[in-house]
Amino acid sequence: MVSIFQPKPMSPMAILCLILFFLISLSTPSASLKDSLTAYEVLEKYDFPVGLLPKGVLGYELDSSTGKFSAYLNGTCTFTIDSYELKYKSTITGIIAKDKLSSLSGITVKVLFFWLSIVKVTREDDEIAFSVGIASADFPVSNFTESPTCGCGFDCVTAGNGRKIKLNNLASSSLIK
Repeated sequence: MVSIFQPKPMSPMAILCLILFFLISLSTPSASLKDSLTAYEVLEKYDFPVGLLPKGVLGYELDSSTGKFSAYLNGTCTFTIDSYELKYKSTITGIIAKDKLSSLSGITVKVLFFWLSIVKVTREDDEIAFSVGIASADFPVSNFTESPTCGCGFDCVTAGNGRKIKLNNLASSSLIK
């Protein structure tokens, strides 16, 4: 029986393209571990609570060999928790290791009338310590189980338009007559 379709030999250029495609697909991982984790999950991987980052992190970069990282927000984020006013820049950088964030840049806290950079965060057992270089403050890890919302921290309510607004800026309707 005679076949109507006879295979054509591949040209050297087609073979080269096929080999290059194969090599590129081997050298580029289709889904690395970093790509499958959120910035919040990376914090947990290094034994930190998710509440160290505000809600709305758009993405991050992490060099696993050095711990250098960058986290990206959709702009500057400010909020108040208790008596502390915090400000996150749109890009936060530093070095992450188990129980230690160091060389931090992009996070400041207002102390009296001055904005001070938080340069290091460490965890020891159930305490988180925030350092501004010359001083530090310790808080229970349980204070950071939830991520604060930009603009209102934990004192948020959802307005009719879907926006989050600060709760303590609202007057109670029972007080208004």
